[in-house]
Amino acid sequence: MLPRVPRLSTHSAKLERERLNSLINSMADGVIALDEHAKVVLYNGAALNILDVNSSMTDRPIKSVMTLVDKNNQPVDIKELILSTKTSTSSRDWRLEYPDGGTINLYTSIAPVRLGYGQSGMKGYVILIRDITREKSLEEERDEFISVVSHELRTPIAIAEGNIGNTEFIFEKSGISNPGIRDALKAAHDQILFLASMINDLATLSRAERGKLAVEIEPINAHDMVADLATSYTKEAEAKGLEIMTDIDPTLELLQSSKLYVREVLQNFVTNAIKYTEKGNITIGAHPRKNGIEFYVSDTGIGISKSDQQKVFDKFFRSEDYRTRQNSGTGLGLYVTMKLARLIHAELDLKSEIDHGSTFTIFIPNLQ
Repeated sequence: MLPRVPRLSTHSAKLERERLNSLINSMADGVIALDEHAKVVLYNGAALNILDVNSSMTDRPIKSVMTLVDKNNQPVDIKELILSTKTSTSSRDWRLEYPDGGTINLYTSIAPVRLGYGQSGMKGYVILIRDITREKSLEEERDEFISVVSHELRTPIAIAEGNIGNTEFIFEKSGISNPGIRDALKAAHDQILFLASMINDLATLSRAERGKLAVEIEPINAHDMVADLATSYTKEAEAKGLEIMTDIDPTLELLQSSKLYVREVLQNFVTNAIKYTEKGNITIGAHPRKNGIEFYVSDTGIGISKSDQQKVFDKFFRSEDYRTRQNSGTGLGLYVTMKLARLIHAELDLKSEIDHGSTFTIFIPNLQ
């Protein structure tokens, strides 16, 4: 027979409630506790300030004190959203509307919990809210700056790359034997190509952050895409003494998704594999899965530590591993990859071990 859980005395329960009230009132974020019907049972002063409510919110439906709209200015059914929440969820994309028509950007976190104490506690929800209007404004200014800079730099970089490439060609055809000039031209060409790649990443990042990327669904022949990628990167791999192999299931069917984004994701995987592999091979594979295709890029490179695996898709992340630092990079490639994966509802996975290579996998579902 299981031991009985002792109930809190009335005095103890009152004391605990007072402690809880003191705790949540000391928080800078707004806290609102709701019952299972999405009615307010507890809140703090910060919530009153953010919601601009001057009277008691106790027992009031959350819809009557909190009016939200999404980034497309469409109303959000906050009650339905809360009641359908099974696990903790958050958003930075909603705005709070005030009765006078004013709005603020709101960080909102919703979590289902058990309210009260002991076995008699009722089920409910806790909402955390924070005014992030200033943060959003700064983000928008930053994204606008990145968008303008990346656009304006495209033309001069393209001209510089073309001129350096032509100079290299003319120099080779001239028959002049001067290793110093040849190496200087190659170094300049490599750096301008790196700069072009970085500008492309910044432009894609800016469009993704501002929600400007559209998904154009079209049929994709995965077999042809993998084979074409292998061919495109063979020369670059061979320059490092690497072999590119393919692993393509012959039963693959056409995939309905964004050809542009699928290819860009795989390109990022392949270029990373080449960059961080000094010997061995790189395999690009594609296999069917229910309602989609699973692609992977596997290498025999330096690998990624357990701690770094948790951060490789973060913006501007660069590992402290000295072998990684030997290669130039912006830390944007995999972050952009993650953004594109979300747009096409794909699932990313990474398996890696130091000195034993890495395998990046992405499952891409058919989009309707």
